[in-house]
Amino acid sequence: MISSAARRSATRASRTASRRLMRRSLPRHVAALRQLPAIACYTTERVVQLRSGSDKPLPTLYDATQETENCGVGLVASLRSVASRRVVEDADEMLVRMSHRGGVGCDPCSGDGAGVLFGMPDSFMRAKSLELFNYELPKVGDYAVSNVFFPHGNTKALEDCKAVLERLIKERGLSVVGWRPVPVDNSMLGKDPLDSEPTTEQLFVTHKGQYENRQFEQELMRIRKMAEDEAALMLGPESGFYINSLTSHTITYKGQLTPEQVSQYYKDLTDPSFISHMGLVHSRFSTNTFPSWERAQPIRMMCHNGEINTLRGNKNWMHSRGGIMESEIYGDDTMHLLPATSDNMSDSGNFDSVLELLTKASNRSVPEAVMMMIPEAWQDNDALSDTKKSFYEYNSCVMEPWDGPAMVAFTDGRYIGATLDRNGLRPSRYYVTKDDHVILSSEIGVCPDLPDSEVKIKHRLEPGKMFLVDFETERIVPDDEIKEQVAALHPYSEWVDNGMIDLEKWVASDSGMPRSKMNFSKTNRKLNKFGYTSEKLEMLLLPMAVGGKEALGSMGNDAALAVLSEKPRQVNDYFKQLFAQVTNPPIDPIREEIVMSLVCPVGPEGNLLSEPSLQHCQRLVVRNPVLTLEEMRTLKNLEYANGDAKFKTAVIDTTFPAGSGPDGMLQALERICDEAAEMIQGDIGEEGVQAVCLSDRLAGPDRMALPSLLAVGAVHQHLLKTKQRPKSAIFAEVGDAKEVHDYATLFGYGCDGVCPYMAYEAICKMNEEGLVLAKAKQEYTDDECMANYRNAAAKGLLKVMSKMGISTLQSYKGAQVFEAVGLADEIVDRCFTGTTTRIQGTGFEALYRDMERFHQNAYSKSDLVQSDGQLHYRDDGEAHLNTPGGMVNLQLAGRTNSRESYKEFARLTNEQNKKV
Repeated sequence: MISSAARRSATRASRTASRRLMRRSLPRHVAALRQLPAIACYTTERVVQLRSGSDKPLPTLYDATQETENCGVGLVASLRSVASRRVVEDADEMLVRMSHRGGVGCDPCSGDGAGVLFGMPDSFMRAKSLELFNYELPKVGDYAVSNVFFPHGNTKALEDCKAVLERLIKERGLSVVGWRPVPVDNSMLGKDPLDSEPTTEQLFVTHKGQYENRQFEQELMRIRKMAEDEAALMLGPESGFYINSLTSHTITYKGQLTPEQVSQYYKDLTDPSFISHMGLVHSRFSTNTFPSWERAQPIRMMCHNGEINTLRGNKNWMHSRGGIMESEIYGDDTMHLLPATSDNMSDSGNFDSVLELLTKASNRSVPEAVMMMIPEAWQDNDALSDTKKSFYEYNSCVMEPWDGPAMVAFTDGRYIGATLDRNGLRPSRYYVTKDDHVILSSEIGVCPDLPDSEVKIKHRLEPGKMFLVDFETERIVPDDEIKEQVAALHPYSEWVDNGMIDLEKWVASDSGMPRSKMNFSKTNRKLNKFGYTSEKLEMLLLPMAVGGKEALGSMGNDAALAVLSEKPRQVNDYFKQLFAQVTNPPIDPIREEIVMSLVCPVGPEGNLLSEPSLQHCQRLVVRNPVLTLEEMRTLKNLEYANGDAKFKTAVIDTTFPAGSGPDGMLQALERICDEAAEMIQGDIGEEGVQAVCLSDRLAGPDRMALPSLLAVGAVHQHLLKTKQRPKSAIFAEVGDAKEVHDYATLFGYGCDGVCPYMAYEAICKMNEEGLVLAKAKQEYTDDECMANYRNAAAKGLLKVMSKMGISTLQSYKGAQVFEAVGLADEIVDRCFTGTTTRIQGTGFEALYRDMERFHQNAYSKSDLVQSDGQLHYRDDGEAHLNTPGGMVNLQLAGRTNSRESYKEFARLTNEQNKKV
């Protein structure tokens, strides 16, 4: 009777032999590729330049900020922390069996990236240290080994980077044992990875007994960050110098490889003495990206299957928090760890960098940091304990979720585990064997030699849940247990009750004057001024005020793009919502309401890296970002004070003199940015305000209003650049916000709350004129109409977010998940920094002319509300591809088989094509 262990060993031997045979068959093909001219460079942009024969940068559709991926992820571990060859071979087998989840180029030998992260192979590294350096390494945890990539074919850069690392290591009181060239076999690589193949060497570092392990880890991170920064200054941000990991617990072997190539390329992995107790594996399928050696995963602490759809916002917020972040561990040297995010990293790379910062620059454990960054659905989840709800509510004041479909596997040496996003949009299953081995993967069948008779536990990772192995206690910690432990570390419930300011309760306590009755004598002129039309009033606002939901329309929009339109258009019309790139199904905002939320804490944030305290949750809670008139009045006129909790709003006028031209508009943008920064900073010796309100209430015959999206975007970007954004909320009291897309763009570019006072006035006017009664066949009060409209806008926002795979408004806010179509760089760079804009078009001057036309329409002789024919075809209205004449001729051609009618249809359509 052959044992299962022997059967697995024989099967592995057979597969290894097959791979070796395959490897021998590759060199002829690779040799032919090698005869082609090599490109001795690293960056994608430089590759494009050289292949084109041009010395100047060429415009391409590639955008490094769009780096995302959809991949295969898995982990293998021994619960008893027993290092073995079995763990290494199972990890390799798992990786190879997820080849279909990785990508390759047209050359099947050029992969998108693959890699493995192992627990430090102690016996292997000790043997190499004695063999090469005649040095006996100290106990595990007192030395570190790192695989370091150096620029391809650049000896000087290699020596310079080594010198930087060695100097920084010496300055921090550590010792360099030596450098070991990592043995590799590149005979199976395709042309692209071969052209950019780095030189890989192993760095051995020890300390002199002055550090505990956690302090040692913190010093290693400091050294790595500082070395990366210095190398970037010397060689450029994508030079090819990359430290895979620098830690005493783990080591990473990865590259621009296919899964099959990893163990073939790195000879260490086929050495029988290379053993470990755990491994993370990753097979990369890059989306909107060019693969590279350093973007392969696992990264330093994690690997990721999915897509962070809120990445731009997460990066902006983390950059801005640099102005208020200070680690109690690093003190003034915290600046050496910042910025934590970068446009030169993928979404996974940025996530990993922030995860590492949270766990090493503060006293948070890995499970706690992961719970902060990827919280489960908690707002309306009755199944959660009050303790966990309080933890999540508290931490929503500390950091916004990194939202999107994600299965993240992570480790810090003590723990290895995985978590799933709140929607469960990425599958993951795990097995625990009777001999205490753990296998978790995004695929089934990654370990085919595992018979059911050896499986003790078989289960799937559920939405929002965490799978966690604790090597110190040698067990799997249940999701509820680890989260309850983390949630019980501090009195979060007490802090939330005493610190958070609820806007609705604040407004209810306001005993000010009741709202005065609206005067509609000038309403039509104001509607024209803010771009309302009779169509939008009747077809969009009226159904929202009556039914509490958006009006339905047919698919498709044959009207001209804003940049091509001959009619004046709002800035919002230039933006198109992006869609999720990695095949995730959209969330159903009705049936999956439990995972979605519009509730947001706004206002000053606390220091992300300090110990949790009451101060972190002293923020204003906004339950619906479409604010009522009463909420806006309270924010503008009252100051909240309760102990240390304060909230005061400063109003900034966003109007400027009519007729002052584009220069007047630009001066107004500069003024509101400067005023916002000054008010948040406060005078010398005085505390600044906790919020600014951008208001265009003063717009009239002599003053024009800045478009609300332009004003919000400019102030938000200015405060991000000056690192003041976490110190204040941004509210907008605006007349031009009317439909769901307007709100989506405002929140997407950083607004915390919008009061659409003109939309409310228009609805109340329609109610007084009997239009609501005629539509609904029943009477509504003004308050009911406004409440219905507000609810409709909120539901519309949830629907827009769901299409992008984003669950919470807090994540959506500032995420900039839009593409600008036809806006010039001068506008995008100033007000919407980082937004993709592939074609030029409307600049500040053209934008001002559109605003001027709205203003002139408002104060012409007629006070009738304009109708531009954008939704319905009208003579002299907005251009549409489908015209009445064209439809008549098309139907006539279809019914009578008339060639002349079809020719007339074609002629009319071709003419319209020039206009749209």
